[in-house]
Amino acid sequence: MVPPRVLTGQAISSAVSPQPEPRRRPLLPHFPYHPNPVATGSVTPSDEPCACCGQERGWLYTGPVYAADAPATGICPYCIALGTAADRYHAGFADTVEGDVPQDVVRDILGRTPGFTAWQSPYWLTHCGDGAAFLGPAGTKELTAYPDAVDHLRRQCAAWKWPPGQVEDFLGSLDKDGGPTAYLFRCRVCETHLAYADFT
Repeated sequence: MVPPRVLTGQAISSAVSPQPEPRRRPLLPHFPYHPNPVATGSVTPSDEPCACCGQERGWLYTGPVYAADAPATGICPYCIALGTAADRYHAGFADTVEGDVPQDVVRDILGRTPGFTAWQSPYWLTHCGDGAAFLGPAGTKELTAYPDAVDHLRRQCAAWKWPPGQVEDFLGSLDKDGGPTAYLFRCRVCETHLAYADFT
């Protein structure tokens, strides 16, 4: 095949050796308590079939699974959203929900929401009688935009009976990609930002 004279550079390369178009992945299910699981790293693109439904959905969950007989990896987010994986494996995707919220909220967070990886067993924060939305791991730099979350962390550290200087040193050492790490949430009712931190 000879490309037309008007084509040059990359256009000639495309005409001579056409590349396959990048695959368009389907939209993810809506997760009210984890609105962007791709950004948080809990769901990643994959062409592998789901270990639960056997279908190739374009995405797989990469977070923790709490169940004796569930596969450690390879569950698609659709099986999580529909509750299929939770029902089939008697599985949860977060360890606990902190606070007093209705049982249907607990069920939706533990069994129908992608969890997240933490240094210790991750737990879900609540506020205003509902589960909060998980926004992702955060370090000192990321938390500068969320002073309400930093205040929430200060109260957590005060509960550990740390002296004020140690609390501030700890808050200054938070690292999104290393330890210690904060986990940022937003209240779905009043939009207050919350966080908790853990480390190895």
